[in-house]
Amino acid sequence: MGIVPEDGKALPPPGIVNRNSVWLSGMGWFSAMLHNAFNHRPPLKSGVHRQFLLATLGWFIGYHLTKYENYTYARLDRDMNEYVKLFPERFETKEKKTLAEIVEPFHPVR
Repeated sequence: MGIVPEDGKALPPPGIVNRNSVWLSGMGWFSAMLHNAFNHRPPLKSGVHRQFLLATLGWFIGYHLTKYENYTYARLDRDMNEYVKLFPERFETKEKKTLAEIVEPFHPVR
């Protein structure tokens, strides 16, 4: 599918089971069931081929949406890291403090 540019092809592929694929597959199956119910057919028994087709179509679209999502986040991370490298004076590391230095001493009053 052509939604991911060439520099995104170097990314590892997403897993077959991911949240977008499962969600859109379930929505495809549910829409076929809803179509059967609106047409007064038994929802589970009729149109099994349509249920399978819409679930598979949802799975395919969800997989490619996940690929595009991974590319988008990788591109944003690359741009952010490049900005940090260009302007290191804006991102100086702060000295680490212990918890005892941050929290005030506790003295219970009786």
